Amino acid sequence: MDNNMKTTYRKRLEKTAKALEKNNMQAFVADTCEEACEIVKGLLREGAQISCGGSMTLNECGVMDIMRSGKYDFLDRAKASSPEEVGEIYRKAFFCDAYLSSSNAITENGELYNVDGNCNRVAAITFGPKQVIIVAGRNKVVRDLDAAIDYVKRVSAPANAVRLSLDTPCASLGECAGANIDNMCSGCKSDKRICCGYVVTGYQRDPERIKVVLVNEELGY
Repeated sequence: MDNNMKTTYRKRLEKTAKALEKNNMQAFVADTCEEACEIVKGLLREGAQISCGGSMTLNECGVMDIMRSGKYDFLDRAKASSPEEVGEIYRKAFFCDAYLSSSNAITENGELYNVDGNCNRVAAITFGPKQVIIVAGRNKVVRDLDAAIDYVKRVSAPANAVRLSLDTPCASLGECAGANIDNMCSGCKSDKRICCGYVVTGYQRDPERIKVVLVNEELGY
């Protein structure tokens, strides 16, 4: 990418980081995935029990490799042998030292916007784990909540539905069935629907809990 564009994106990320800090969330700006991984390593204590939400960003950025390095007690649902075991890992995650995830969108006002199907991820971001580490690429930063809602309906939801091989309208249409309806919760009635729980994370009471690493690269969707 042209250095002028990269500098412009960084300024936007720095603006967003300042807004997150005002909302009592610690924020970091990394120019590369390698730098972001070093930040994440610095936030994790060796031997800590950790878990994560499903995330293309964590995979693409290299954070999943850190989690599976053997330095941590990683509750890895990918190793579960049954749906019951996956559910047990979901519940154990609430008692983790650290929970890692991306965010569906982050506003320039310093708000996290997340939408879930099972809602285990949004629940853990909201309450439970002692520390939450969010890693997000510059493509996830949007102007405001209206833009965040639109981004999820037109980008995140259909892309994730395709990734998970879900037979939903958004997977075939390329956008949410409720994308053109002025309602955050509008959508299909499929039993495979990926958008069921909607959470806006704003001001935090505990300034030590949520850390956000903004990466000046395109990551996830």
